[in-house]
Amino acid sequence: MRVYVPLTLSGLAEAYKTGELGAGPLVAYAVTPGLRDWYLSDDIEELEYAALSRAALASLRLLAADSGATRRRVVVAVDVPDGAAAADPDRSLDPAALGEVRVAGAVAVAKVASVHVDSGDAEGDVAAAAEALSAADDGDDDAQFVVDGAEDHELLWYATQEIPNLVGLGG
Repeated sequence: MRVYVPLTLSGLAEAYKTGELGAGPLVAYAVTPGLRDWYLSDDIEELEYAALSRAALASLRLLAADSGATRRRVVVAVDVPDGAAAADPDRSLDPAALGEVRVAGAVAVAKVASVHVDSGDAEGDVAAAAEALSAADDGDDDAQFVVDGAEDHELLWYATQEIPNLVGLGG
């Protein structure tokens, strides 16, 4: 099963150094029954993109909570065994939890399929979105417009071999 783990660049750097994305349970996003129902599509690529987008929003939440983090959203795509990730049945109808799963146990960086990161030119919009996120959550339409501005930026795809360069550890 493909899951999308939200991170920050500093979180990605730490994962690269330790060799694992976290000890678990790890919050990630995947194509869940709730996401399928919400997105109303049978196209797996569209559904995977929706899960990736949900993880990008979760990455924005991580940035909002860490004022020192580089203002670029990071999502790591990982293949985990079927059954290793499960949605919380108590939150299946919660719109904020669409596609959210918990991955039991540690996830090795060696299992990473790809990394998705904002380009440098998105940093201004991502910073503004992180700043506006709380107000958007409270229903402020102007703030939601700012958050949507970050979502207009497509995350760039990177191979796992590019992680050291992404986090400043490459030579």
